[in-house]
Amino acid sequence: MKIAEVCNVDFSLRHFVLPVMRGARDRGHEVVGICAEGPLLSVARAEGFRIIPVPMARSLNPVAQLKAFRALLEVFRAEKFDLVHAHMPISGLLARAAAKAAGVPRIAYTGHGFLFNQPGPYWRKNLALGLEWLGGRATDVFLTVSQEEAADARRLGLAPHAVGIGNGRDPARFRPDAEARARLRAEFGASPDDCVVVIVSRLVRHKGHVELLRALEDVPGATLWVVGERLASDHGPDMAEDFARAEKLLGPRLKRLGYRDDVGQVLAAADVFCLPSHFEGLPMSVIEAMMTGLPVVATDIRGPREQVIDGETGFLVPPLTVPPLAEALRKLSADPDLRVRFGAAGRERALELFDESKVIGKTLDLLGL
Repeated sequence: MKIAEVCNVDFSLRHFVLPVMRGARDRGHEVVGICAEGPLLSVARAEGFRIIPVPMARSLNPVAQLKAFRALLEVFRAEKFDLVHAHMPISGLLARAAAKAAGVPRIAYTGHGFLFNQPGPYWRKNLALGLEWLGGRATDVFLTVSQEEAADARRLGLAPHAVGIGNGRDPARFRPDAEARARLRAEFGASPDDCVVVIVSRLVRHKGHVELLRALEDVPGATLWVVGERLASDHGPDMAEDFARAEKLLGPRLKRLGYRDDVGQVLAAADVFCLPSHFEGLPMSVIEAMMTGLPVVATDIRGPREQVIDGETGFLVPPLTVPPLAEALRKLSADPDLRVRFGAAGRERALELFDESKVIGKTLDLLGL
């Protein structure tokens, strides 16, 4: 079969879609990636995948979205795909609509977090819900990364047979690594006895950086490593003032590491993972941390509460609040044995539920590949 894997930007294709592309190619199919042009596409291209750039825009601008729709329609008519597999809310809707208009015989969608479940005004939530309902009418296979959001899709009539497939990461890449731990802790100035808390995410407000920075003020025994950067297409405040305040108050206890290709090794060098998001699909970074054997502090929201067992593999705290987050981090910072126990339990859970090969295999089976 000839398959199109469609998403919004290069970051999404590199980190979320590429494993599906590899799996489909391994099963003998021709796979083409479609998204906005960007430097991270070099990874897929180096592996021999053909990438067709289209002018995707992460916004509700109707002019920009019409331009993207027309580009997708042109590509689908010219390429004559057997299957279009779309990802992410806006690019997923446009790709399914264009595939339907182009007469693509089979259309699939994987939801990585519904916009109507995100905080925001009711008009935006209702608009997102209506658009997801319309998209569902053009979808043969409807998947979500979150079990809870698959239940939402069935309950709300978006897709009666929606399936939650989860997310996965490669346990050979994300694992405890004593050599990397020693090397990177020395490089970043962390002593063997320091408790290093790490967050890995894009630098956007809804990932909870502001709450985490404030919480660290009340966890004097911990150092924070911030991994990630802001994409050009990201919206909302850049949190520059919040980081400036934290740099002044935390001093050397705050390290900003930027975007890194060695995330698995950075995680192996840390002691606690924290992702205090306001909303999520099913965050890959939590899976990566669990596989590496780290206890996880996350928010009690869709996605993370399917991953973290409160009091067994980490702690779940309310979103948008600082004191419970600080308390959870203090408990882990003060108790190395608790960190080891939670981390071992989390790794066992991740290997059972979030092994990339199992998740990709299930996805490909549901796609009929």
